[in-house]
Amino acid sequence: MIPSHEKLVARLVQAGDLPQHWRAAFEQVERHRFLPDQITDADGATVDRTREADRWLTLAYDDIPVVTQLDDGTGDGSGYPTSSASQPSIVADMLRRLDVFPGMRALEVGTGTGYNAALLSHLLGDDSVTSIEVDPELAEQARVSLMSAGFAPLVVTGDGTQGWPARAPFDRVISTAAVQRVPYHWIAQTRPGGRILTPWGNAFHNGVLADLQVGPHGTAQGRFGGDAAFMWVRDQRVPRRVVETHVRPREQEFTTARTKLHPYEPVGDFEASFAIGLRMPTVLNRVEFPDEDEQRFTVFLVDPGTASWASWHIDQSPGVSDHEVRQHGPRALFAELEAAYEWWQRSGRPEHTRFGLTVSADRQQIWLDHEANTVTPDRAA
Repeated sequence: MIPSHEKLVARLVQAGDLPQHWRAAFEQVERHRFLPDQITDADGATVDRTREADRWLTLAYDDIPVVTQLDDGTGDGSGYPTSSASQPSIVADMLRRLDVFPGMRALEVGTGTGYNAALLSHLLGDDSVTSIEVDPELAEQARVSLMSAGFAPLVVTGDGTQGWPARAPFDRVISTAAVQRVPYHWIAQTRPGGRILTPWGNAFHNGVLADLQVGPHGTAQGRFGGDAAFMWVRDQRVPRRVVETHVRPREQEFTTARTKLHPYEPVGDFEASFAIGLRMPTVLNRVEFPDEDEQRFTVFLVDPGTASWASWHIDQSPGVSDHEVRQHGPRALFAELEAAYEWWQRSGRPEHTRFGLTVSADRQQIWLDHEANTVTPDRAA
């Protein structure tokens, strides 16, 4: 191992993020072998290994995610991240939660760089690991990196939401891309008693893991945990540039009201925003600070399906006790947010780990504490 790799593994062990049966895999699989020559740091700066070798290697072994692809690799977009190498401590945490051991067969959705597939192959063996990547170029790069590192799992170029029935049934399914709806193909291709672990979210809140166990009758059930946002699978992406597209107050009619509610908790608190997102799953929120004025900012709520929007103008200047709210369209989005926030408070301000998910062939149901206590969106999604 190179010194940077040794330090990363030591940090993971010291933090308690690395289970003992995974330690050998993390010691033997070096992360830098799976990263492209150009990666993007947390500030959006591109680092090229051929010009900044030391900085590139530092980023490779920092406990941070690094962006490995922009704009689906087209080279002509706005610089929107579309693939990344996950934060090593998150990788370790997800593998711990997956509860996978030698003798099992695993399906990975989202090969990306191939690093996670290599870790799985080290533990389970090449023949027990199937990994699917929708992007042909990323899939081929991962195959090359895996072979160079001495691994040969099956890497399929295709739509990971369809699974890979040729190698089913699987004992474990792990996705490294977020979904809004858990694909039923994953459940159908997992043996009863098997587990599915996937990042899960909606337009309002992206940042939890759904940990599901497959039952004997073609359903899967489990609870939410974790705290990490992932990029969406391609066919479930949330819309981009929604404020620029839908919010045009000079051209559109809107109502105006005042509120004393501050977005600190409804939007800024992880637990509150997760719960509100369950009631408003199609609504995106975005915070904008104009002119670098930290005393004043605007929270936008947008539902692309109905072209409804709300703008929540926050003024934190001394003496200001309420804030202006504008609402446009058939959905009164700020009123819905207020109602969802009040529901969360009345429910005892539950943490996300108290919520669960049941998936069958024809529906996905969210519940609080037990299946009978279902959580229903305020309006049809």
